[in-house]
Amino acid sequence: MKTLPDLAGLEAAARVERTPCGTGTMVWHLWGNGLPVVLLHGGAGSWTHWARNIEALANAGRQVLVPDLPGFGDSASPPEGQDADALPPWLETGLCQLVGRESIDLVGFSFGGLVAGLLAARRQQPVRRLILVGAPALTDQPIARIALRAWQAEPPGPARDAVHRHNLERLMLAHASSVDALALRIHDDNLQRDRMRQRRLQATDLLLRTLPTIACPVAGIWGAEDALYRGRLDVVEHALRQAPVFESLVFIPHAGHWVQFENASAFNAALAIALGSEAL
Repeated sequence: MKTLPDLAGLEAAARVERTPCGTGTMVWHLWGNGLPVVLLHGGAGSWTHWARNIEALANAGRQVLVPDLPGFGDSASPPEGQDADALPPWLETGLCQLVGRESIDLVGFSFGGLVAGLLAARRQQPVRRLILVGAPALTDQPIARIALRAWQAEPPGPARDAVHRHNLERLMLAHASSVDALALRIHDDNLQRDRMRQRRLQATDLLLRTLPTIACPVAGIWGAEDALYRGRLDVVEHALRQAPVFESLVFIPHAGHWVQFENASAFNAALAIALGSEAL
């Protein structure tokens, strides 16, 4: 299991690139060499949402590109728009600079899954395969109401950690034991740098309506205990089957919304299959 020093070591091993984003820049972390795979993080996140998956991909011979999406982490906010539909043009600009017209595998988690779907549908950057992970916007039915606590008034320390622990258990992770020091560190750091707080499209069926326009193969990996789809996992399969080339859907047992963190070994194995690799 990853520990805090591993996160620092992972960051130290990355090559950092900056691409345009309005009057500022979009920050990318890159590891490895080979066919490019792009990982898009979730809302109120950063590249660290993939802390337990990057090394496996790089070791499997992939070039791993993980941006802080505009308005998150260390990237500048987009000059216009405060939602997923404002981000694909800046991703296209960055990918053109970093990989040119080379085809990418695109993996999007949660809010990043919605962004990834919109990016693939534009067909400006060649996408070899789209893999959605816990993505929202797959139904016109209201999403589950999840009671989260406000953390902003709490000073750093045990009181704030207690709020984060509560929220992680309700929304992101299925089991209390999964809320370790690394999860708390990642969550706290990312929340403090979230400047895209007016996100509304994830509560619509925009991705459901977009999937029929995506030409590349589409696959899905979900936590079987994802709080966003608790009791209605059939919604996920119905939505993904709207893609013209639907390949596969895997539900990872004993894992919640942040499946790639909570059960990294099972997720990495499923991702390897979805990417057409033998193992990660």
